[in-house]
Amino acid sequence: MADWNPDAYARFRDLRLRPALDLIDRVPDLPEGAIIDLGCGDGAVGPELARRWPGRGVVGVDASPAMLAKAAETGHYARLVEADAGTWAPDVPPALIFSNAALHWLPDHGTLLPRLAGYLAPGGSLAVQMPRQYGAPSHRFLRDFAADMFPGRFDLSGWQAPVAPPVEYARMLSPLGEVNVWESDYVQRLAASKDGHPVRRFTESTAMRPFVEKLDESEARDFVARYEAALASAYPAEEDGSVLFPFRRLFLIVTR
Repeated sequence: MADWNPDAYARFRDLRLRPALDLIDRVPDLPEGAIIDLGCGDGAVGPELARRWPGRGVVGVDASPAMLAKAAETGHYARLVEADAGTWAPDVPPALIFSNAALHWLPDHGTLLPRLAGYLAPGGSLAVQMPRQYGAPSHRFLRDFAADMFPGRFDLSGWQAPVAPPVEYARMLSPLGEVNVWESDYVQRLAASKDGHPVRRFTESTAMRPFVEKLDESEARDFVARYEAALASAYPAEEDGSVLFPFRRLFLIVTR
């Protein structure tokens, strides 16, 4: 995909940050060592990690130069590393590898997550939050409409959700240490927008990107119009024009 747009992603900063804060609160006591913000994006979580574990040195890792530039502006990272989270490895075993809304973009969690947990210092933790919204209209419509409107470019016949049910992660990670896995449904109130349906505004910087990037301007306009119309039915406006948007997220912590 093209590089991320930090400004578009930050449009719903508070809503995207809340699950990270909930995950930070559940991380157990840590041994000595660095804190890794894996898939740090624009650095929204960096200040919170530095506040929770002062003096540790937070290292941000991300593949997006644009996002890393924004993360640097926070002033809360001891170091920023441009690297693919799927192939990154630490120089020294860290106390915590923290990943908020990043690893769902990567395949083969059965290999990835045990490998990341294996990098930890003894007693260290891997803490991960990933959206598991794929069956909701906000995400299902994107797949259905892309396959229907542009079948030559979107063959989704063998599609599988990139994030598995919680029990699969509990089973996968239990041999590695103490495991805590849970889900939360966040009922998000999205403010009315003059630029389109609020849910489309929420997804356009994340879930919608891989679809629109394969379309030309005219195709993208038709695709978005159909998506907007369907969203208006699935997520109707409240009296004040806002929309209630349930969003499911999966959390896991494994401590060596």
